[in-house]
Amino acid sequence: MSRPKRHRKGGRVTPKGTRPHLSSVGPSGFPPPDRPGEPDLFTDVRRALQAGEPLDLLAYASSLVAAVDPRLRSPLERSSRTPSSGPSLSDLADTFVEVDTRETTALLAAFHELTTDEVLRHRIEGELAQRAWSLPEWLVRLGDATTDRAIEMVHVLGDGDNVMFAVHLPSGHELAVVVYIDHNVGTLVKDAFVVPDTLHHLEALMRTTVEGPGTEWRSIDLADAKARVLAAIERSDMTWPPFETDTWPACRPLVEWAIRELPDGGSSYVRPEWSDADRQQLVDRFFASPFGALLDDVDHRSLLDSVLWFACDYGPGDPLRWSGVAVELLLEWMPRKVMAPADFLALLPELLDAYVRYCHAERGIPAELTDETLDALDAYTHGYLRAIHADSGDPKDALREALLSFDPDGPMSPELIEALLTFTGLTDVLADEVGGPEALAALDDRPLPDEPFDWTDIPDDVHDRVAEVLALCDDGCDVRFDTEFRTACRRFLARVASSDPAVFRRKGRPETAAAAVCWIMAKNNDVFRLWGMGLEVKDLLAHFGVTGSVTQRAATLLRAAGLPLPDMGELELGSIDYLVSARRRQIIDDRDALAELHELDDLD
Repeated sequence: MSRPKRHRKGGRVTPKGTRPHLSSVGPSGFPPPDRPGEPDLFTDVRRALQAGEPLDLLAYASSLVAAVDPRLRSPLERSSRTPSSGPSLSDLADTFVEVDTRETTALLAAFHELTTDEVLRHRIEGELAQRAWSLPEWLVRLGDATTDRAIEMVHVLGDGDNVMFAVHLPSGHELAVVVYIDHNVGTLVKDAFVVPDTLHHLEALMRTTVEGPGTEWRSIDLADAKARVLAAIERSDMTWPPFETDTWPACRPLVEWAIRELPDGGSSYVRPEWSDADRQQLVDRFFASPFGALLDDVDHRSLLDSVLWFACDYGPGDPLRWSGVAVELLLEWMPRKVMAPADFLALLPELLDAYVRYCHAERGIPAELTDETLDALDAYTHGYLRAIHADSGDPKDALREALLSFDPDGPMSPELIEALLTFTGLTDVLADEVGGPEALAALDDRPLPDEPFDWTDIPDDVHDRVAEVLALCDDGCDVRFDTEFRTACRRFLARVASSDPAVFRRKGRPETAAAAVCWIMAKNNDVFRLWGMGLEVKDLLAHFGVTGSVTQRAATLLRAAGLPLPDMGELELGSIDYLVSARRRQIIDDRDALAELHELDDLD
């Protein structure tokens, strides 16, 4: 039976109609503050002071503070030891200290409250004490603002929450702060704004603009509101490039000021933890249900493992939560993260249709929202199928085949030319795999030594669990691989256990952990590729009594070790410590063949 098509609303954010228009937040709104020192700044501040509405000036000052916030710089710029090319807030304040006017005095007074730099605050206090300009009462007593109520607007599909709270100024003015926290992209602040209105009136306005079922409004503890917003801001600061709207992050200093005096000790969002046993029980429940019974075979079970990997480890951690946006993100993620034949991946839309129905039935989601989610699945299926079939071949396979057939005395074949054009940066790829250009140049194919396991820095309380996994890995290597492979697995396991021993304090089968360790080393060494040992994943996992997939556990171990996750099906750990001699010989052959081709190109 076909479903009635609905207009897909996408992620649920604060209704656009409730956002402040530029004219409602001041003469300049939240302007790009690239004009300090120019006459327009004085005009804007003067008008803001005359308007009598505190938000006019606070929004302007917040945008100035945000513009020089180092969090807007890229991570490379933040970590660089060279001086930043942009001014700091201290530099900006110095320019206003040098010009004694009512406008600069007002901005300095706002800066004093918006910054947490105690040295700068003390310097501004000294300057303000020497100035005779009259400022509005609300600005003089800005530090006495209070907050007495917080609410949140949530939705049953869980794409994101609006956390809102009221700020009362001693002058009687009230501001309403709205922070949208998006769970699909990491539970971080994706948007925020402040309006010159009461929280009660803003809530009433927003209730009239929200469409469809599933939205809930509820009061939350002030400490919890602070904890959630601060944690979400911290996560947004770690995201590059940052999310930007017409009001965020320009209002970030104002938001941070508003919650600064809220009580500490609140509870932030708690990410659900799904153990391997929990995930397996969910898989079994689904395939035992009427929704999944007809799909219960090895391929669909393996594919569902990947779906749960995405849901538990990449989203907000809830494998039963499926919105239209979550479906869209999964269909974009699968072709990049799961290395598998296209005909296998093509089973996903049918599986996901049944699985979404099952999850929504178990959670009691309204049918209207289930239809909306399935409409999104219909809308994005064509692009997904096109993506998995377009990438069914590996360019490196074509390059390797072309290199092996290359005749230095003859012309370059069209296949080789095409492969080189596709992978002109293969030398860089090889360098990344071994740890850099110098490591690539010095690479040798000496076998890894037979090393004992390194127990250094591994806490005593996890020794027994680690020893179980170690024994299983050693046995697997003895049966399926060799001494070199065993050394690589031991090195990796020791790194995980010493870097994040908490991994071994959680529930989980040691067989799954051991299978994941060996799978990681096999992927890193291209064991599953045609020119490798020819071992199939299912055969490796069968040795440990594991069915389905270990990609979820592998991702956990890689994160614990601080190593990169698989990308586009490839897994490269960036170190020769985990490369066996056979794999290093392949890399050396590729390196030398590319060097020869470059020499021929130079001669031409």
